[in-house]
Amino acid sequence: MSAVQFTVVHEFDQSPEVVWQSMIDWPSHGEWIPATRVEIDEGDPQAVGGRFTGYTGVGPLTLVDRMEITDLDWNVESQSGSCEVAKLGPVLHGKAGFSVAPSGAGARLVWFEDVTVKYLPAILAPIVNKLSAIGFSQGMKKLGNVLAKRPAVA
Repeated sequence: MSAVQFTVVHEFDQSPEVVWQSMIDWPSHGEWIPATRVEIDEGDPQAVGGRFTGYTGVGPLTLVDRMEITDLDWNVESQSGSCEVAKLGPVLHGKAGFSVAPSGAGARLVWFEDVTVKYLPAILAPIVNKLSAIGFSQGMKKLGNVLAKRPAVA
């Protein structure tokens, strides 16, 4: 097992609430994370205790990522919130999460991953760290593009 830890920060032109709602709409992650789909497993997917599974890859080369929401807090007044999930395996263990806050006329999202990866040799961990951060950064850019194409909600 090797540690993979990274943080990605992205500025969005959309409001914090729009970004927040997109982030906690777990099945929609497939719109902006390449080769990914998310299925709700049990409980309320927008509340602590809700469980969901992400599948990233193709065919037998698919990473199964089971998660449970351990913290979910949105503050309407400050237009800010945070979410954390526990990574339950079978390959990824640890935690991941994000925070959303106002930034200028838009929102700032900070995404973090702090996991151990079963079967990953320690020598490859720095490469996986870098590639994961790049992948999530690209995903945030794609999410920004997806949100820009949606009609504004009044």
